[in-house]
Amino acid sequence: MELCNSTLGSGFILVGILTDSGSPNLLCATVSVLYMLALTSNGLLLLVITMDARLHVPMYLLLSQLSLMDLMLASVVIPKTLVDYLRGENAISFEGCALQMFLVLMLGGAEGLLLAFMAYDRYVAICHPLNYMVLMRPRICWLMMATSWMVAFLNSVIQTSYTMHFPFCMSREIRHLLCEIPHLLRLACADTSRYEFMVYVAGSVFLMPTLVSILASYTFVLVAVLHLSPGEGRQKALITCSSHLTVVGMYYGAAMFMYIQPSSHHSPQQDNILSVFYVIVTPVLNPLIYSLRNKEVMVAFRRLLGTFSFFQGC
Repeated sequence: MELCNSTLGSGFILVGILTDSGSPNLLCATVSVLYMLALTSNGLLLLVITMDARLHVPMYLLLSQLSLMDLMLASVVIPKTLVDYLRGENAISFEGCALQMFLVLMLGGAEGLLLAFMAYDRYVAICHPLNYMVLMRPRICWLMMATSWMVAFLNSVIQTSYTMHFPFCMSREIRHLLCEIPHLLRLACADTSRYEFMVYVAGSVFLMPTLVSILASYTFVLVAVLHLSPGEGRQKALITCSSHLTVVGMYYGAAMFMYIQPSSHHSPQQDNILSVFYVIVTPVLNPLIYSLRNKEVMVAFRRLLGTFSFFQGC
């Protein structure tokens, strides 16, 4: 029992992608730049949507939640990774590991549900435009956002509590960028095969219905768009759908590889690259994909700059 509980007092060592990289300094600088881009792009999008009353509609309220989740997800992992690398220390306490796992699971799960609600929003807007203000009234929109957070919170509490109750008596090294379930279970000194199967089932139950609903929504949207006469409206709708499906592909591809594919098929190198992708690359790309081609967001951003310039002049 003393051996099994030894990890509780000393914590773990995260051997992430910076430690294993052949060019850690270059990679550290790249991750730092990407993190600053994620903070800037998501922060600006949140500010624009919050400050401009014209954007207080379901589509942009849901988008603001996506930016908030991406900003928080990157901030949970990247600052500690960079500080640890610069200090030459990779330790994380048992409590810190549990907290990081909880936050990553909650934010990742909430984002998956939110993407499904955003797909439904686009389906209603394009396929049922006359009923849009009824089907997506403010109460429904806020209920969608609350559901994303609450369901993800409950799932994260259950998964984190059960994972961290195992005794850890193997090596203290977690060969991963962050504390995640598959990598913690490799260090447990107990039979985790049944729980690994439950993680696989839970991941499938959590991810597959939302993915199916997203694909169904965009299938109906694409069918409706293809029946439109060729023109700017049709082209804009196709660009919007393709952009959203790109975000969905990035998120669900990473999530299914991590939580649905058997752990025996994972390698530390693949997992580290994948973790960098969904923790930092996706938060950088999401606001660009959703807002760069959006004229309403760009006009609102210019209005916000004009307001700041006015106050500075005064």
